[in-house]
Amino acid sequence: MIASALRRLHNSASTITKPLSDSPRLTKFALHPPKSVEVEFSDGTSFSLSAEFLRVQSPAADSKIRSVGGEKVIFGRRHVGIMSAEQIGNYGVRILFDDLHKTGIFTWDYLHHLGANKFSLMRNYIKTLKRHGLSRDPRVKK
Repeated sequence: MIASALRRLHNSASTITKPLSDSPRLTKFALHPPKSVEVEFSDGTSFSLSAEFLRVQSPAADSKIRSVGGEKVIFGRRHVGIMSAEQIGNYGVRILFDDLHKTGIFTWDYLHHLGANKFSLMRNYIKTLKRHGLSRDPRVKK
């Protein structure tokens, strides 16, 4: 059990420290509000990234994150939408979501990373929610 925890820690640390600069150059960014963003890169790869996926993978710290056992978890964002996007320099984009989150800057390298790893990242996100008894669906207000 400890060995598997150490292996996961090592794998996540190597993912974090791996440089993203080897990513191909962005050739297309298309916003399809409110549901998705489409990106294409010079190596021919293209990805459709959902609003929910981008919101929970936002690179910014956010006050709507719940800390569960020291682990930061964003939950209840299944129906979040994208309102707009603003290019930041020659390296990224700031996305405004309809929950008013707008502080994260998605670099082109980070968008490529998200696209290339979308299925494993989403699977891990869903496992984390289940582990903490949380849901992708928003809480119903009483």
